[in-house]
Amino acid sequence: MVPAWVDGTLQPVEKLAAHERGLRHMAVSVFVISDGKLLMQQRALGKYHTPGLWANTCCTHPHWDEPPEDCAARRLDEELGITGLALQHRGRVEYRADVGGGLIEHEVVEVYLAHAAPDLTITENPDEVMATRWITLGDLHADLAQHPDAYTPWLRIYMAEHEGLILGGGAME
Repeated sequence: MVPAWVDGTLQPVEKLAAHERGLRHMAVSVFVISDGKLLMQQRALGKYHTPGLWANTCCTHPHWDEPPEDCAARRLDEELGITGLALQHRGRVEYRADVGGGLIEHEVVEVYLAHAAPDLTITENPDEVMATRWITLGDLHADLAQHPDAYTPWLRIYMAEHEGLILGGGAME
């Protein structure tokens, strides 16, 4: 169950139903950086939407009554085996995007940034992630321009409309 607004009230709704109905709902996104590079993940092919596309480090939905920061830490561990990073809240972003298959992401996203050591251990959960890579912002922008369909709609939105909020202020140094 994800927290979603139904008739103006925040209520627990099944995640798939929230996407099928295009309901505005709560989400979390995490960006992990190290040595001027962003950790990206390629979504597993078994995901029910946007399989095989590249996204930021971690994205998910909090459980009902789960604090967003706890959710962010939980999913970093569940998806990538990453624990112990200090999460810095970077703000809130809202977007609406068609993610294919008749599904709509209408998310109110709490965005977190974490700095990692260059020797960060990553243990990909194959049910969630098929690959990871580190990329500079310059290389990411170039690849987004050349291959936008290789990236999730939300990553394209984040980079086009919210990069300063998420990664600005010297965060990538």
